[in-house]
Amino acid sequence: MLKGIDPLLAPGLLGWLGQMGHGDVLAVVDRNYPCHGRGQRRVWEAPGQSVDDMVAAVLGVMPLDAFVDAPLVHMLVDDGSDGPALAGIHALSRRVEGREVGTRGVRRDPDFYDEAATAYATVHTGDDRPYACYLLRKGVV
Repeated sequence: MLKGIDPLLAPGLLGWLGQMGHGDVLAVVDRNYPCHGRGQRRVWEAPGQSVDDMVAAVLGVMPLDAFVDAPLVHMLVDDGSDGPALAGIHALSRRVEGREVGTRGVRRDPDFYDEAATAYATVHTGDDRPYACYLLRKGVV
């Protein structure tokens, strides 16, 4: 047991976050995202968790990159609009980082899928909101 660490960050996931370097990407995705079929090497299953809770836990220990315009990438709905979880995730990232965090929306297939396939690790949540998928680029402490 560790003090001050969100219990959602189990030892294996915490280890992956620690191994990531500046510029590495973590995907945090909803239950519909096909992470196993896309060949992701490291998939952390969090079926009882929401994307919001997992992003909050991750951002509690991992800074977002301040050297890129959009360290937070989100999946767009097929019509090009923002997904249902974006406003909450953007507000959360702004609050935790203490600054405005740039975001960039990309279409689901192939753009988001292709970018997510290169992520260092993927957190596969049980979130049932469609298009609740994010890429978080790690910054420096």
